[in-house]
Amino acid sequence: MRIGVPKEIKNREYRVGATPDCVRAYVKAGHTVLVQRGAGNGSGYDDDAYWGAGAAFVETPEELYGAADMVVKVKEPLPSEYSLLRPGQLLYAYLHLAAVPELARVLVDRRVSAVAYETIQLADRSLPCLVPMSAIAGRLSIQQGAKYLERAFGGRGVLLGGVPGVPRGRVAVIGGGTVGTHAARMAVGLGADVTILDVSQKRLYELDDLFAGRAQTLVASEGNVERALASADLVVGAVLVPGAAAPRMIRREHLKTMLPGALIVDVAVDQGGCAETTRPTSHDEPVYMVDGILHYAVPNMPAAVARTSTLALTSTTLPYGLLLAAGLESAITLRPELKLGLNVHDGAVVHPVVASALQMASAA
Repeated sequence: MRIGVPKEIKNREYRVGATPDCVRAYVKAGHTVLVQRGAGNGSGYDDDAYWGAGAAFVETPEELYGAADMVVKVKEPLPSEYSLLRPGQLLYAYLHLAAVPELARVLVDRRVSAVAYETIQLADRSLPCLVPMSAIAGRLSIQQGAKYLERAFGGRGVLLGGVPGVPRGRVAVIGGGTVGTHAARMAVGLGADVTILDVSQKRLYELDDLFAGRAQTLVASEGNVERALASADLVVGAVLVPGAAAPRMIRREHLKTMLPGALIVDVAVDQGGCAETTRPTSHDEPVYMVDGILHYAVPNMPAAVARTSTLALTSTTLPYGLLLAAGLESAITLRPELKLGLNVHDGAVVHPVVASALQMASAA
């Protein structure tokens, strides 16, 4: 199979879908790997490294998509790439189709088979290809949150860890999964006053044991969410329903009850956001203000630490990629979790949750 690794074109997207080590593994398995020149530069991998691993090079995305049987990316194709997709092509990337229904229509119309990293799901409901980026995004949410709370950026001017004799900054983390856990870990490490809210009582017990009293845990009831929002300097939106749009936990009317200059970092922006006032931003212009509340909603947060992110991502996507390159049907037979990874196939949306989310978006 001819495997294509394009250069990412999303704003400030420095990650790459395959490292030179990945190329070496694909070539060893008998495949041809086409890499667009400069694809790995943002992650610190120059063309010489790919050449040494056995890659062939193309200059343009048109050449790459035109020749590749399987395209391995990080982020979803953007509109300028839609016309390059071909019938029968296999696309392997983060897709988040519930938030990008127009891309879903393109994939259906062009009869592309699309496997989404974020919906590959094991029997225990864990998401192996989403976990590493969720961990990084969770940690970055506090790192970025601490920065944009500074007064110069429009924030409250609060130091999360405080200093002796001064109250610590208050952090509310809505969602206790991978993103929320790593966000809370970073916030606790900075010395902040941290509250984690989740709908699962079982998960709250686990988090209570994990943090051993260093973070408060609350059921994510409407009342608890409202009270947490009203007192927080920094709110991290860390809610996820695999394949579906994120539930809107923060409504616009909540903003009027929040502290002026408080910050919402909505990590769920890829799935539409868990705040009603969320809209996607970019690394160039990451924040905006609504009703006196600062919002940070960069869909590709982990790109800011591209080297770490690329290594973490490809360590989980490569084993599945090797199976997919050997054949989609055999890959699903060998690793059943790939069946839920398959979002679009043979001119139809085949993932039930994604299909339902797209129907709801269409009806709205």
